[in-house]
Amino acid sequence: MIQVRYFAGAREATGIGAEDLPGPTTTGRLRAALTARHGAGLGTVLPKCTFLVAGARVTSDETPVPDGATVDVLPPFAGG
Repeated sequence: MIQVRYFAGAREATGIGAEDLPGPTTTGRLRAALTARHGAGLGTVLPKCTFLVAGARVTSDETPVPDGATVDVLPPFAGG
């Protein structure tokens, strides 16, 4: 299992703060699964989001997400 934690607009779009999903996967497959699971509202937010896998910023949809990892979904934040 992997834990996905949602922040700011992603949390608002899903209506939850976190959930556990089956792993392992890749960040690209995870994005697709999250959009299918939570609908167009999250699908609109996700392209703007940064993913952190085990605390490291992800730059590719091919990045592995191993079992036991925590994935933070971080939309852009207002302010500085």
